This record gives sequence, structure tokens and C-alpha cells, in this order.
Amino acid sequence: MSKSISAEKLRLNTRKDNKGWKKWGPYLSERQWGTVREDYSANQDAWNSVTHDMARSVAYRWGEEGIGGISDNKSHICFALAFWNHNDHILKERLFGLTGSESNHGEDVKELYYYLDSTPTHSYMKMLYKYPINSFPYEQIVSESRKRSRLEPEYEILDTGIFDNNEYFDIFIEYAKGDEQDILIKITAHNRSKKAAPITILPTIWFRNTWSWGYEKYNYKPIMTGVAKKAIDIDNKNIGHYKLYCENAQELLFCENETNFERLYRVGNASPYCKDGINDYIVSGKSNAVNPNNIGTKASARYTKTVKAGDSVTVRLRLVDHSILEPFGGFEDTLDKRIREGNQFYEEVQQDVSDPELLKIQRQAYAGMLWTKQWYYYNINEWIKGDPAMPKPSDYRKYGRNSGWRHMYAANILSMPDKWEYPWFAAWDLAFHTLPLARVDPDFAKRQLAVVLREYYMHPNGQIPAYEWSFSDVNPPVHAWATWKVYEIDKEMNGKGDIAFLERIFHKLLLNFTWWVNLKDEGGNNIFGGGFLGMDNIGVFDRSATLPTGGRLEQADGTGWMAMYSLNMLRIAVEIAIERPVYQDMASKFFEHFLHIAGAMQSLGGDEISLWDEEDQFYYDMLHLPNNNSMLLKIRSMVGLIPLFAVEVLTPEMLEKLPDFRRRVEWVLANRPDLASLISRWYESGKGENRLLAILRGHRMKMIMKRMFDETEFLSDFGIRSLSKYHLEHPYQFRVNNDVLRVDYTPAESTGSMFGGNSNWRGPIWFPMNFLLIDSLLKFQSYYGNDYEVEYPTNSGNMVSIKDAALSISQRLINLFTEDKDGRRPMYENYEKMQSDPYFKDLILFNEYFHGDTGKGLGAAHQTGWTGLVAELILTVSRAQKGVLKDNF
Repeated sequence: MSKSISAEKLRLNTRKDNKGWKKWGPYLSERQWGTVREDYSANQDAWNSVTHDMARSVAYRWGEEGIGGISDNKSHICFALAFWNHNDHILKERLFGLTGSESNHGEDVKELYYYLDSTPTHSYMKMLYKYPINSFPYEQIVSESRKRSRLEPEYEILDTGIFDNNEYFDIFIEYAKGDEQDILIKITAHNRSKKAAPITILPTIWFRNTWSWGYEKYNYKPIMTGVAKKAIDIDNKNIGHYKLYCENAQELLFCENETNFERLYRVGNASPYCKDGINDYIVSGKSNAVNPNNIGTKASARYTKTVKAGDSVTVRLRLVDHSILEPFGGFEDTLDKRIREGNQFYEEVQQDVSDPELLKIQRQAYAGMLWTKQWYYYNINEWIKGDPAMPKPSDYRKYGRNSGWRHMYAANILSMPDKWEYPWFAAWDLAFHTLPLARVDPDFAKRQLAVVLREYYMHPNGQIPAYEWSFSDVNPPVHAWATWKVYEIDKEMNGKGDIAFLERIFHKLLLNFTWWVNLKDEGGNNIFGGGFLGMDNIGVFDRSATLPTGGRLEQADGTGWMAMYSLNMLRIAVEIAIERPVYQDMASKFFEHFLHIAGAMQSLGGDEISLWDEEDQFYYDMLHLPNNNSMLLKIRSMVGLIPLFAVEVLTPEMLEKLPDFRRRVEWVLANRPDLASLISRWYESGKGENRLLAILRGHRMKMIMKRMFDETEFLSDFGIRSLSKYHLEHPYQFRVNNDVLRVDYTPAESTGSMFGGNSNWRGPIWFPMNFLLIDSLLKFQSYYGNDYEVEYPTNSGNMVSIKDAALSISQRLINLFTEDKDGRRPMYENYEKMQSDPYFKDLILFNEYFHGDTGKGLGAAHQTGWTGLVAELILTVSRAQKGVLKDNF
């Protein structure tokens, strides 16, 4: 008997886009203020153009924000929660955080919230927000943070003591879909304190402002109308007619989603009922701030309750596209049904994981990945020109930030690194996101890889836009790698590979590969630069800026990335060629690209110049000075490990099916023995007669692994550090004129101002790089097999297979999140509440990066994007323990 398909999987299979069951989802940002899109200042100071204090009064141009919110797939209609504890000076309508100038380590959200569950169609979603009963410590957080130096840790909300006596509400926000256009909403606020406390809950719905900017096509203004105290009637011709039913609301409040010019700029308002009208009515008692006629473009239902100690209060609403006589009949039954369906769906996804602790962590990782979807809107041409009804922007826009990207028009559901700290897509982050996303929604993962390569994203010259702050920055070329990984996951799950997807992405990546070859090989010698390549602070100076010495850099990481890119494209071409033989020519092209890059890494014009240092047995960047002298920058960093990524294994079965490719390979190797000799083990058969393509030959591979597995250098208890701990006692120093530049081992937050000081690759543990290293090690394993052993850890005398070393690193990374023998999670370090409080200890955050020695979570606290890769590592280790792991992921 065939296994039944879960209801959620059937919904996924019904439609392959962001409509239908996916039309509504968590597509609302958590922060729109402080973004480049909303920056209309003359000096491009995004963080101060619109501040947190201004945000409640500003009608945004390019998006919306809220707490625990949802919207339709174009954010025409937005819904989110607002709260008031009867002590704060403002409503809690948006999450609070610091700008770069306010914090000692850059921008940072200062709230406690957790994504607990979500199905891929968002038929069920759940998150938790922790709201203090006493006044939220806004001023305290800002003043204490400004006092701290870069050498001190960040000042977090738990440090304020606001949660010490459990005087807070646990507010659970749940959504369950009755149908595609029928959304049940349940808010449950638990008083965790020992005293009764008041709370006002304000479920809020509004239209994104499309009518204020002066465009004829958007001249239409939608409207919301109150129906007694029972419902809000919503009419928007762009999306249709809806009703928000509000069970037992005490009153309905209406204003306009329009800027309060009087408050912000001392200029008259078009309407007396501005965006902050509900705030002023609730907090300040201004009855004239809301529309007495119960009409507007923003509306809230008010629920004010006094909640006894240890008790809870529940609010229920229903957003639906048709009228219902009894809107709350069967409400709980539908909610329970969607929860059961979600559990059934994840039972299949997690069938190879049996440990209850790992199941919990993995499920929350998937929830975070799905909650951090966002509708992203940015028309660069309109942004540069300005809007007809608004003041003309500074002329600096014409040649300033992103001015070379006028073709770009983004209006898509995208996977965000973090919807507060990074509420805009980041190209290389997104590539890593697609792997865990592919486990729960392969189609969405494939669409994410396709979207940044479309003609209205990718530059006409072939460059992939990096991220909103500067689309022209260069991120590592990981999209081909991610494309192949997603293809493999999809094939494993569905039994058949999506060749059409591979072919579509391959053609777009050809343009990007050519851009790299034409613009980032400055010397024309197959050695590549690319600037900081996403790894902020890792070098002695900013690799994206003009070098203080003059000259140019040739980068071991840039070149390693391009060797990896070549092999990724080769592997994709081989797969397509099995069905479409004409692609054998493309496979040959990338085989030769790889050979030339591998040769260049060995020697630049002669054996005396090489990125490989024989004395240290490591790869370094090379600085070419204006006087024609060259020198290696001997920093033992992740830069020198990246050449490990350039590895691929070809099987006899592949070569047998591709005779033209095989003949071309044999011709090149026969006629260019100088290049053939550089490629590790091509002529020698490995495990199962496999053939290995890799930059690193046997000796160099051993030496790189020896350093990487050394606990006094790269190997931490919690993964691979980005910088060797060797530099703790031996900082790298570089003299420029009268200045000495240093690179120290810095295991936690950045201690320097490079890249704003909020990101640090000098020692911490980053999931994307660790994941790529593990993936590469497993590829080496698939060639060498179990007979080939390495010492792990270095100098321990313990010999293991490469696979066992890779699995050990995977387990070290997983251990960041799991309870140790004392019941403590390393990621929460000394925060006792996180470690032992029953209302905290099982709530998992997925930090941007982690302390290189202690494992403490650092950076963005909700960066479930690339740190969500832990879900894949949990699957890998669990399969290995069951004996069902393949030689690679």
C-alpha cells in the first residue's frame, strides 16, 4: 500500500508559485525604518533619515513593518500586532533596536521573540513575543550601549533586568488558514508575573500606502470601514474585498496610513487622522486623533484586559474574503486540524531524526526559515528620480549609492537573512538559505535561486546584486553550488531531478561567470580578486577599498571561489548533458577553466611567485606593489582554507554516458601535462573507480587539513574558526608609512570600525563557511574512501576517516544549540534565564555567528538564514548514526 501524502504536501503540490495557499504569509518586514529604500536624505544617512522614533508617524514608500505580521504577496493589505503595557510612552507597534551609531557593535534588535512553527504554505504559523509589564527600557538600552567600547560585549535587553522578576507577558501569535483566503488569528497573552497586570492588545490592519506619491496609476485610495464593534470591512480593488472579524472587541479605531507632517516637520497635515493616530488615542488619550466615523486606511480592534498573576487572556480574529454568519464557529477545530497536519508534514521531513532534542531544534530552524520570508519592493529608477508628489531627492542619487542599477525592479517574496537587522535580501546569504528551505519546499527554494538571476535583478554586465546597502559589492559566487545542492535535495525527495531548473539557472550563471572572468581577473592570469567577498574584517585592510599601499591584491579566496565555481558549473553541465548531449561542450569549457585556475594558484609566471607558501604550508593573498614587488600577506585565515572548496568527483558512469566530454578531457590531459600534473589524482582511480578534480594535491590537502584540525589554530569546540588562534599570541602586523595595521585573533564581536564594526570574521564561527568545508570533506571522502585516514584533532594521535572528521565538525556545530551534560546551551553562555528558566530554556535562537572559543551566539540574533543550515547538519549526523548517510550531503 502506498504511503498517504500529508495534507500540507498536497497543498504544496497544488500550485508552484506564491499564490493560492501561499498568497498570504509572513511577508511583512520587522523593520522598514533605517533602510536604504526609505532614505531620502541628502547625505545618504539611512539610519537617521527615518528613525525608530519617527517610524510611528511616517508613511513608508517601499514596504511596511510590524510585530508577528502577515500580508498578501504584494503587501497591499498588512496585518500585525500592537500592544501597550499601560506604562510605555508609545505603543509597542514595532520591534526596537539600535542604529550603528547608538551601539558599540553596530545595529542590533533589542527584543525577545521567537519563531516557533510554520508550515511551508503558512497554513499554520506560531511565534512568541515577550513583552515587559513595566516600562520598556528604551533610554536605558541606548545610554548604556553608547557608554560601551568596542572591546566590551553588547548591552542586551536581559542585561537591563527588565525580565529578572518574570514581570512580562508571553504573547503567542498563531495563524491557521481555513482556506486560501480565510485566516484564523489567535493571540494568547500569559502573565508570567506574581501580580495582576493590565495589557491592551491591538490587532491592526492597514493598507500599504500607494496613493500619496503622485502616480496616476496609483491614484486610487482604498478604504476600511467599521461594522459596529464586530468587523472591519476592507475594500481594495488591487486585491479584493475582505472582512476582519473581531471577536468581542471593545472598540474599533481608525486613522490613515499617512505621514504626520506636523509632528515630524511642523508642516500641515492633509488629514487630521495620521498614521500615529491610534498610538495617540491609546497612550495620550487624544480622542480627536482617530476618525469618529470609523473609516480610514489603518484600523485596530482594542482589547484591554487586566490579567491575573499566572493567568492568560485570548483574542481571536478572522480575516476572510467573504461574509460569514458565525465567524468563530469551529475556530478551535480548524486550528487544531492545521496543527495536526503540520505535525504530520514534519514527521515525514524529520523521519531520519529520532533524538527529541534535535527534532525540536530542527523544527524551530525550519520555522525561522519560513517566518523570515518578506515581500521586497525596490524600483531603483523611481527611487533615484523621486516621486511626482514628493520633494525632489538630492542630485547625489544620480551618481551615489546603487545609481548604476537603474534597471533593477524588485517586487518579490524573498528569503531574508533577518527581518529586523537585514530586512533586505543578501545574495550569498540567500544561496545558503535555499538548502534547508528545499527540505520543506523545494519549489520555493528553486524560485529563490532563479529570482536574483532574472534580468530585472542581475546587472546587464552579468553581476549579481549583492544587497541593498550596495548592490555593486561582490559576494562569493556560491549560486552554482547552491543550485546543485538544491537539485540533489529535490531529486532525493521527489525521485526525479529537475533538469529544466538546472538548465534555466545554468544559462543565467554563464553570464555571471563571464562577468567574473572579465572584470575580476585584473592581471589576466586566472588569479581573481573581488574585494572583501562577504568576509568583513578578515584582512589587514578593507579589500574593497583602494589599497593604502597602492597596487593590487590577488586573492587566495577569490581564486578558490572561482575554481569552485568552475567545478560547480562543470557538474551541472555534466548532469544536463546526460539528457542533452550538446552540453558536453560546456562541460569541457569549465573543465579547462578549472585547469587554468588550478595552474595559476600553483604559480604566477614562474615557480618563484605563488599563492602557496612553502614555509607555512598555507595559502595567502598576494599584494602587488606599484614598484613591481610582490609579497604574501601571511594571515592564517579562512582565506587559506577556501581552496578546499574546489573539489568534485566524477564517476565512471558519468564519463561512460558522455563520450565527447571524455575524449576532450583526455586530449587536454595528454597535450597539457603541465596542467594535468596539478590536478589531484586524475589518472589514479579512487574508491569505486571515481575520478577526483581538486586544486589541492595529496600533500597540500594533508597540510591544509592538518592546520584546520588543529585546536590551537582553526578547530574550536564548536566548529572551524575564521581566523587561526595562532594570531592570539602572534598578531599579524603590516606597516604602511608611519602606521602599523594589525590583525588579532578576536573571537567575539568586532573590536575595529571596519565595515561599521558590527561584523567580525576574525575568529568567530560562521555556519556558511563551516558547511562548505564539511561538504568538501565529504566529497574527498567519496573519492578516497575509509582507507584514507587523517589525524583528528591534529597532534592527538587519533586517526579517522575524512568522513568521521567531517561528522565530528558537524556535531561540534550542532552542540552550539544542544544542552551539555550540565543542561546548558553554549550559545546562551552566561545568561542564566536562557539556561534554566522553563519559559526560556527550550526557545532556540539562530545567531549570525558564534564566539570562537565559548560558542556564545553573536551578531543578529534571528539570522535563521544561513545558520538555519544546522537543520541540514542534524539530518546528516542523524543519518550517519543510522548508517544511511551517503558519502556527501
